[in-house]
Amino acid sequence: MLKPKSEHVITPDEASLIPAEASPPPLNICLLGYRSHPYGGGQGIYLKYLSKALVDAGHTVDVISGEPYPHLDERVRLIKMPGMNLYEHGLLSLRLHHLKSRANIIEWVSKLTGGFAEMQAFGRRAVAHLNKKGRDYDIIHDNQSLSFGMLKLQKQGFPLVSTIHHPITRDLEIALGAANGWWQKLLTRRWHSFLDMQRFVVKRLDHLQTVSEKSLVDIGTAFGIDDDHITLVTNGIDTEEFYPQPDVPKIKGRIMATASADAPLKGLRYLLEAIAKLAESHPDISLLLVGKPQPGGDTEQLIQRLGIGQRITFVHGISTQKMVDYYAQAEVAVVPSVYEGFGLPAGEAMSCGVPLVSTDGGALPEVVGEAGVIVPVKNSAAIAEAVDELLQSPERRQQLAIAGRKRIEEKFCWHLAAEQMTEFYREVLKKNENR
Repeated sequence: MLKPKSEHVITPDEASLIPAEASPPPLNICLLGYRSHPYGGGQGIYLKYLSKALVDAGHTVDVISGEPYPHLDERVRLIKMPGMNLYEHGLLSLRLHHLKSRANIIEWVSKLTGGFAEMQAFGRRAVAHLNKKGRDYDIIHDNQSLSFGMLKLQKQGFPLVSTIHHPITRDLEIALGAANGWWQKLLTRRWHSFLDMQRFVVKRLDHLQTVSEKSLVDIGTAFGIDDDHITLVTNGIDTEEFYPQPDVPKIKGRIMATASADAPLKGLRYLLEAIAKLAESHPDISLLLVGKPQPGGDTEQLIQRLGIGQRITFVHGISTQKMVDYYAQAEVAVVPSVYEGFGLPAGEAMSCGVPLVSTDGGALPEVVGEAGVIVPVKNSAAIAEAVDELLQSPERRQQLAIAGRKRIEEKFCWHLAAEQMTEFYREVLKKNENR
């Protein structure tokens, strides 16, 4: 019988001579944002932190954005793609030279007739720019413009991925439910008419990504797409920027929320009704709201009817550090949203160590887990009851503060998100090479 050959044990010196497997080279990435407000809404926040995390991971990142522009890490190059920005400048800002651009004409005519064509116009501008200067990018990543221009880039051979934070069909449903009368419903449908473009485009895009399990399911339902055609990469929270400040004194009865004041999707109405109810038993109750209400709009009218104007403070355009300072002063944070594709305000409050009351709208339970108090959507009484219980229990508030910070650190880190996004990019590039 033959004896088996003895296994040779590789010595450390021999091991050092074996060439290490080469790690993949860093990527040259271009992120697209049709509008990227640095404070209001999540689009500019997403681009800010994703681009920073990708640069931290060793990649090179450019951001091409329409107005308003994001605030980015100094290592990320911002390429400004100015448009008409008519929701800030108004229809009368049209000048003769604007008529030289078809994108400007589309944007202006749409606004004139009550529509919203920023995505479509930005897509045209982005295609023109990338055809001149974009062939050096390894990957183009569109942040939910979902415009005809993205289909053109894909057809021209640009490696393209598209993020859908959540289907805007949900915004339309909620806005129609909150509309007063047929005329307001008509205007709401007209403003959301860009959904026809997005429905057409999404079904034809090859590489889709979203930020939560709930969004993945809802996108599939809304656009008629199989779930396995959508890749899940969750958002992160920058735990170095959003951090607890235990030495900052709390303001007794201070509640904090971050919400677009006049957007029905954000559910501010139910929080304001809860504040009015809480005022009956908590004379020190006050609400600091990061947002800007429309003068004379629904939010201001509701505050006046409830008689709580002296209890509400609005702030907007503040720095991240100022927001963190406000969180440190709050006894409780509330996210009253009717629907969220992820819920960055919830994650930011938890990362700051503030006990949280959140609705179960959209993906919020995925973010909050058991580290906060979850209540039903559109239920001001439930919000008031949950806040009341926390205000009366310092021990419970401390427990949730610790649990919230721990959950964000362990599950929603931007560095992990950047690793997963990079893996997704490389899978897309491999598929494109094999075509």
